[in-house]
Amino acid sequence: MFTACATMGPPQPPSLELPRPPSDLRAVRKGDRVVLTWTVPSVTTDRQTIRGLGATRICRGLDAKLTQCGVPVGEAPAQTAAIQPAPTQPGSKQKGPKQQAPAPAKSSKQKVSASYTDALPAQIENDNPSSFITYAIEVLNTNGRGAGLSNQVRISLAPTLPPPRDFSARVTDQGVVLTWTNNLPPANSTQSAHYLYRIYRRPESSQEWILAGEVPAGSERSLSLTDSSIEWEKTYEYRAETVTVVAQEKQLDLQLEGDDTPEVKVFADDVFPPAVPVGLQAVFSGPGQKSFIDLVWAPGTDVDLDGYNVYRHEQGAAPVKLNAAPLKTPAYRDTIVEAKKTYFYSVSAIDVRGNESARSEEAGETVP
Repeated sequence: MFTACATMGPPQPPSLELPRPPSDLRAVRKGDRVVLTWTVPSVTTDRQTIRGLGATRICRGLDAKLTQCGVPVGEAPAQTAAIQPAPTQPGSKQKGPKQQAPAPAKSSKQKVSASYTDALPAQIENDNPSSFITYAIEVLNTNGRGAGLSNQVRISLAPTLPPPRDFSARVTDQGVVLTWTNNLPPANSTQSAHYLYRIYRRPESSQEWILAGEVPAGSERSLSLTDSSIEWEKTYEYRAETVTVVAQEKQLDLQLEGDDTPEVKVFADDVFPPAVPVGLQAVFSGPGQKSFIDLVWAPGTDVDLDGYNVYRHEQGAAPVKLNAAPLKTPAYRDTIVEAKKTYFYSVSAIDVRGNESARSEEAGETVP
């Protein structure tokens, strides 16, 4: 008989449980604030599942590349990664009935994001307006040890400007008109940098801001933007900011958003009638048939036009509407006319919300 004995491999060193440095650090600057975001590590440098995390150091420096964190400018608190219990190691002893290894937790496949907002010191901006600042982070374990820096991102230190003053909104028949006071002296624009105002809008029931438009700063004191893409009978919120645009050689222009104005709210109530119809003509027809007067006019172009109303009167009398419902085409035939009488006609336009325009210029016609 032959016997075989198991040969044990060399013992594995214990895991140091150092979190794998993030590789997706991102940075966005708005005003003097830089918002950093990254994915919280879920495995260690030796590919073991993380069972606990410590704080995250925020590293910042003026060098193009950071070699170490040095003195961190801040710390993000310990984050909860997508962690699952460690499975039972082969060969480990268990008491009682044989247990199955725990199934991976559903959260183990999910990514957890973290963020940190850093305030740029005014002195750094003032001393280095044409330079960049570099950010990195270092995620620590529960023992305060890390495996090194994450990927590094650079942010321009070009100055941003305060938001425009006197920002307000009002509703007109063309849409919402936003107005503000230009607080940018013309001398501030240079060959390497210029400025514009950016306006954002969102419906009151939404959290998503969309771009309503941009206006170059220029030299005018009062500036405005008309937002014609609204929907009537809805409430909107607007905000504005000053954007610094820095020209870069062989690269896209760098855009830095300043702080926002307070939000302004406006209800887009459509109380504005369509344009007054034009080109009204009245023509009598009658020999050999029943007498009538045909009316024609130029069609309206308002997008919310619902139809037209026709009015008639005789000399010295008040106009009376002839149609019961709005006419859908720019024409009308008046068959209730009498011989030897002169009639005067006018036309108005009406929109889908019942707003009616003023009446057009009159057109007269006599029945022989």
